[in-house]
Amino acid sequence: MPNLRLLLALCLGISVPWTWAQDYPTKPIRVIVPLAPGGAVDSVARGIATGLTESLKQTVVVDNRAGAAGSIGAELTARAAPDGYTLLVASASFSIYPLMNPGSYDPVRDFAPVTLAVSLPLVLAINPTVPANTVSELIALARAKPGTLNYGSSGSGGFPHLAGELLKAMTGTNIVHIPYKGNAAAMTDVIAGQIQFMFASPGLSIPHIKSGRLRGLAVSSRARSKSAPEFPPLHEAGVPGFDVTQWIGVLAPAKTPHPVIDRLQRGIVAALQRPELIARLAIEGLDPVASSPEQFGQIISSELEKWRKVIKEAGIRTE
Repeated sequence: MPNLRLLLALCLGISVPWTWAQDYPTKPIRVIVPLAPGGAVDSVARGIATGLTESLKQTVVVDNRAGAAGSIGAELTARAAPDGYTLLVASASFSIYPLMNPGSYDPVRDFAPVTLAVSLPLVLAINPTVPANTVSELIALARAKPGTLNYGSSGSGGFPHLAGELLKAMTGTNIVHIPYKGNAAAMTDVIAGQIQFMFASPGLSIPHIKSGRLRGLAVSSRARSKSAPEFPPLHEAGVPGFDVTQWIGVLAPAKTPHPVIDRLQRGIVAALQRPELIARLAIEGLDPVASSPEQFGQIISSELEKWRKVIKEAGIRTE
């Protein structure tokens, strides 16, 4: 009875023997997606679930628990038994929500990182009528005309908003945030010239850049992106140190045994190497990556430190 041995070990505060991990899994695994079906996070979760089902020889089901900007699904995972049978597939917003909503879950204390799954840079896209062909020219324009350049986002506290506030802080410019109800609405106004620029996903922005309705200047990630290799990183294009990368990763409840975490990590990495999943992710502008649990944990900790400062200095509040 491997589950009973796990329970006794956890109660006694002792390590779980490797023999138990060899038995794992003995029942279906639930993967919680803290968002409604559809979208990048759900797509990644379902691709991972399919791969794990094959590699672990056990059913892996996706359970969508949307609500409260993803916190309902995250809190449900945090309260689940730390036995490897409940996982969370979360986006980078997972580490931002608690900063603006104190008293919710703790991204470090309540979870055990399994692996980073994919990364998604944002493209800095501007209206073609803006007299700037490079990031340096855009910054110079913002400095010459403070308060006149507006950038749009999907709403306060989202990654496009945070990227704009980080750009503002790192360049010492006065650019104005205009929140919208979704990225598509913001993109419509950038194209129409109602606002001057925005940070948008490759999937949303690149078709308009190719058609000439937008001009792409750079990507927000520190390194060049596989999904948008034609654009330089902001880090290299005039804003040294700039790095805003959305990600999707897998976590388990805190205190999940290390051997189980390691087995899940190997299975997820293998799933991300499946050609059919790679092709599907490429359509959405997602770059498959893999990390050790320790590396993913370091990413979460560094994100918390960076965004805590940006949110405080910009006075960002949830809507």
